[in-house]
Amino acid sequence: MQKVLLTVDRLSTFLGQLFAWAIVGLTVMISWEVFSRYVLGSPHAWMLDVQIMLYGVLFMMAGAYTLSKNGHVRGDVLYGFFSDRTQATLDLVLYILFFLPGVFAMTWAGWRFFTEALAIREQTFNAVPLPVYPFKFVIPFAGAILLLQGFVEIARCIICIRDGYWPSREEDVEEVDVDKLKAMVHADGAVVNAHEPGGVLAAPPAEKGTL
Repeated sequence: MQKVLLTVDRLSTFLGQLFAWAIVGLTVMISWEVFSRYVLGSPHAWMLDVQIMLYGVLFMMAGAYTLSKNGHVRGDVLYGFFSDRTQATLDLVLYILFFLPGVFAMTWAGWRFFTEALAIREQTFNAVPLPVYPFKFVIPFAGAILLLQGFVEIARCIICIRDGYWPSREEDVEEVDVDKLKAMVHADGAVVNAHEPGGVLAAPPAEKGTL
């Protein structure tokens, strides 16, 4: 079971990291458009539509990636004080009541939007029309990946309720953890250093001087 969970984690991570390159594309496109508009005096009518669609793709494809890293916002002020079993029980209830219906509805509606746009070969309304249906396909695709990751998280909740601790997940870049920093730096300013005798270096003279 754990191998299956980590495999889905890796899929979500791969897709998230792949579509994260859209940020580079957005940066280059916006920079070029500013230069083209204000220096060359030659703006492009289609550029804004491309930027909006590219940002939408980036935003939607980040959902499953963020969920796989347990990075979505929650009320950590209270949640962090709960035991693992209590956290898992609360998460399981919320996944069933809100997550599954909401993401399923988004995926189903997104598929309808895509098929209708494909049937009429929907385009943007500007001087240089662009096809919209490839962009709308991302909605059900992102929803399906998010739904798959959601089932993995539900399985994690059930395993945690059974075993009393959270199963492991695929790791990636994380935010700075203040607790880990506190563990590395003593309250008196001495820094932990495994290469020194006793594992501690004294703080610099300027930091431990007295008046």
